Amino acid sequence: MYGLIVKLTAVGGKREELIKLLTGAAVDMPGCFSYVVAKDAADENVIWVTEVWDSQASHDASLSLPAVKNAIPQSKARVAAFDRIGRRNWGRGRERALN
Repeated sequence: MYGLIVKLTAVGGKREELIKLLTGAAVDMPGCFSYVVAKDAADENVIWVTEVWDSQASHDASLSLPAVKNAIPQSKARVAAFDRIGRRNWGRGRERALN
């Protein structure tokens, strides 16, 4: 399995638009077990995206899906900062962090 957590800081006043774009594109993604978009309680411009996939290959392949490819350039215009907080691969009874 593969998971990641990303902190996105939206351009001022664009958080809701960004959430709509991300959640709208995150439909029918093969290998995706969970895709959660959450609003930060302390910062009105921050959202957190937590993803769990069956493999890193499935995650990487999702970036080529039409809905995702369409959302990427629209989302970039609404993102002020992108911080990958963590990535992790799990497999065969062991866990390892990827930096």
